[in-house]
Amino acid sequence: MTRREFLGTTIVGGASVVAGTTFIQNLASAVTTSTMKSTFPLGGDLSVNRLGFGAMRITGERIWGWPPDRENAKKVLRRAVDLGVNLIDTADAYGPETSELLIAEALHPYPKGLVIATKGGLTRPGPGEWVPNCRPEYLSQCVDKSLKRLKLERIDVYQLHTVDRKVPIEESLGALKAAQDAGKIRHVGLSNVTVQEIEQAKKVLPIVSIQNRYNIEDRESEEVLSYCEKEKMGFLPWAPVGGSGRGSMTKSGNPLESEGKRHNVTAVQLALAWLLQKSPVMLPIPGTANITHLEQNMAAAKLQLSPEEMRAIEAAAARG
Repeated sequence: MTRREFLGTTIVGGASVVAGTTFIQNLASAVTTSTMKSTFPLGGDLSVNRLGFGAMRITGERIWGWPPDRENAKKVLRRAVDLGVNLIDTADAYGPETSELLIAEALHPYPKGLVIATKGGLTRPGPGEWVPNCRPEYLSQCVDKSLKRLKLERIDVYQLHTVDRKVPIEESLGALKAAQDAGKIRHVGLSNVTVQEIEQAKKVLPIVSIQNRYNIEDRESEEVLSYCEKEKMGFLPWAPVGGSGRGSMTKSGNPLESEGKRHNVTAVQLALAWLLQKSPVMLPIPGTANITHLEQNMAAAKLQLSPEEMRAIEAAAARG
């Protein structure tokens, strides 16, 4: 891809401004031709672009209720699809329910090839509260309700949102297998799990994806990522650019700020590019309620880092 082609295809709808110069010009100056595969065969039969969209933050504050600007949330979802996103990750707990409802309001009837991955197994008694409930009868209800909210006949990827320590994982997944056998679910994934739990789950039904916390500063799930690589399973890192503290790549003074300036891109773009190059099974799902940030995130897929640059970024994160 030439620089002119990149400028013409990456951001269609206007340039964002970073430090007084256009964001597109800055990123284009750092781009080289990428040799990475841009798609991944999720479950073997769903070809998804590797940089997806996480729909958690289109809800209200603390992931609770409706967003303050409902129309803007729908514009963000439509813009994500315009920019090439064909994997949207959500959950019934986001809102709760509002994320799934907004996706349907914004995008139904869905464009061909769009994969919506949702989750069940966490309840929301109140803002900031996340309580597991993976009882089989509850999960069966969750599947049916997500189908209705999303206006789908079948969910492409349904993920167990957590492991409920009060319920054997085999029982929880038995409900999802029943839903799969009934044609309500195409594929099943897991979230917030260990390798041992994945192995347990695979005795019940095939598992196509894992969603664990993972970013350049937090690599506690390295063993799980390696397992996904070996088994050719998709790995969806949540919190791909860090949490809400100083270590977040969205905050001033973050560990990659100086490296970002050196590359004429943002720290968030570096963090996302690092993830994409870290592993061929990596499917980052950065979320935002801001169209400018969305456009910046998506452009990160065009940023190719050399092995030396990858090491420099990792060292910067370690120092931070």
